[in-house]
Amino acid sequence: MVLQYDGSFEGFLSLVYEVFYKKYKPSKILRSEPKTLILDEIKYIKTDEKNALKVVRAIEKKFDKQSYEKIINTFMCDTKEFEIELLAFVIYGFKNKDELFNINNSSVFYIDNLQKELFRHVHKMTGFTRFEELEDGTLYAKIDTKFNVVYFLGKHFFKRLNNQKYIIHDINRKVAFIKNDYFLGVKEVLDFEEPKVSDDEQMFQNLWNTFFKAVSIDERKNEKCQKNYVPLLYRKYMTEFV
Repeated sequence: MVLQYDGSFEGFLSLVYEVFYKKYKPSKILRSEPKTLILDEIKYIKTDEKNALKVVRAIEKKFDKQSYEKIINTFMCDTKEFEIELLAFVIYGFKNKDELFNINNSSVFYIDNLQKELFRHVHKMTGFTRFEELEDGTLYAKIDTKFNVVYFLGKHFFKRLNNQKYIIHDINRKVAFIKNDYFLGVKEVLDFEEPKVSDDEQMFQNLWNTFFKAVSIDERKNEKCQKNYVPLLYRKYMTEFV
């Protein structure tokens, strides 16, 4: 059997509820209509907020904080097909929470490694995120990332830019972490117009690019080595590579 849900966290929790109580044994879990022919039966699981809430409360009661956070963090890895492994992880937790620390369990091992990959990506983005000063003094950064890390970046920079208004905007996912006088957290960004940077920002960008070019030595240019330190994935909105 193949199960399909809407790709949301609430939708996945609704799926967990259906699987647990109706004893489904899915071979695959889809977020959207398959683009290729699948011979197995496809059952669509509709998002049910009441059932999702029941699952959340059960997880909060049964699971330790670390394992609960692993479930949420796994969902941030939205470019991976993690659903089967995450479903197994949750089911194991309901049956025996001690099993969630057994790395010999393939699902537990997969979730642990995926979380490590997520936080490696977050760590790199804390160094590769570039802010621009807008006309009103707000710091604005555009990102295009492998995983949904906007919350983690917002939390990281909150400790370092506590008195500064800033926005970290994930262009592809249409979400942004916003910190200003009235709001702190993640919001959807459905409409977007390119903001105007301040005059000082343009000057400093020019100075930084001039410095970046001045310190480089053409005879020692090694693009392969440079890509190892700063992969192309991270360069799209970096001032020195634009």
